[in-house]
Amino acid sequence: MLAKKYINNRENLSGIVANYIKEAILAGEYKGGDHILETEVATVLGISRAPVREAIRELENEGIVTTIPRKGTYVTKFNTEDIKEVFDIRLLLENNIIKILIYNNKLTEDDFINLENIIKEMINIVESEGDEVSKSILLNMKDMEFHRYLWEKSGSQRRVKILEGIFFQLRMAMLYDTNETGDLLVTATEHYNIIEALKSKDIDKCKKALKEHIISYKEGKFNNLGFE
Repeated sequence: MLAKKYINNRENLSGIVANYIKEAILAGEYKGGDHILETEVATVLGISRAPVREAIRELENEGIVTTIPRKGTYVTKFNTEDIKEVFDIRLLLENNIIKILIYNNKLTEDDFINLENIIKEMINIVESEGDEVSKSILLNMKDMEFHRYLWEKSGSQRRVKILEGIFFQLRMAMLYDTNETGDLLVTATEHYNIIEALKSKDIDKCKKALKEHIISYKEGKFNNLGFE
């Protein structure tokens, strides 16, 4: 159970609670619209309710949970327009980051090797034993690692901060309905297209590769949202 690894760690309690709730969401223990009870979280982690309340305020600021007066706190549930908005913001900012990386020659050969190693780890996850939901969660974590690497290399602290804030929301929205998750192997290997586009220093090719990667996570209603 997720709680076990947090129980013996008592540093920065509100941060621990926030991370516990985030991982519980990614693991499917909390789904969109689920009620998060302060007393329940506090009991599971063996702490007082004060750091739980502080963590919930932090998660609310990130748009991960929603607190309704006199009713309680609930995991944010995204509708199609919410998801489109997050996609649009991410594409806009990551396209800017791509320009910074290319125009300023931010990526070295070692960086490309590191990025390719992350992709190999993704492929290993997809080809490993286990259920699709578990593999989706692990793949999402590695996907985040890949893109965060690029964000950090850009040196654009403000863009990175905004992207960090919305990227978890995007992962939440995509994991609510695992039956609509796209082909995991395709999701992993298409990162090679992003790398090749970055190596070629072709801005349009990079934008196309990034857009196709983001949209491919979802089939059906999500691949026809009309992203810019």
